Amino acid sequence: MTIPNILTLLRLLMLPLLFVVFYWDFQYHYLAATIIFIFIGFTDFLDGYLARKLNQFSPFGAFMDPVADKIAVAMCYILITELYQNPWVTACVIVIIGREIAISALREWMASQGKSEKIAVANIGKWKTFFQMFTIGAMFLAAEHFHIYWDYLAYGSLIIATGLTLISMIHYFQQAWQQLELGSKAQI
Repeated sequence: MTIPNILTLLRLLMLPLLFVVFYWDFQYHYLAATIIFIFIGFTDFLDGYLARKLNQFSPFGAFMDPVADKIAVAMCYILITELYQNPWVTACVIVIIGREIAISALREWMASQGKSEKIAVANIGKWKTFFQMFTIGAMFLAAEHFHIYWDYLAYGSLIIATGLTLISMIHYFQQAWQQLELGSKAQI
């Protein structure tokens, strides 16, 4: 087993700990959950970096890394939905999780058509990921009520993350649509 794969599995194993700490009622438990989440995010960065640096790519890693990412993001946003119990927060979370499901299905479908290489990751996707991750940490920290400005930062970041999520989804579907049109014209 390669170091990047071990880090991916470690990321998955940290999720139950984050869940327990999130609900365990002690002072600054949301801060502790934020620290665990930052560690999870760091392992995501580190496993990709090491896979490239050590040339340790594997089919297992190619499959599990995005799965671990999606599970971590979905779990954290579900926790945020329960924490805030606000319809606007819930609507944003539905958009974010719904996009992840839709794009995963789109990629799988494009792969079944032999066109997975036609769907390229754009810079907007990297910004989307950054703001989604930042938002999770900001929302967890805002729950500690450190300062009113954390609330503004957290909500603002959630709005930006949701907007970037929608834009990146539109970008992916536009790329797929172009491939669908090319395929249908070739059949005529």
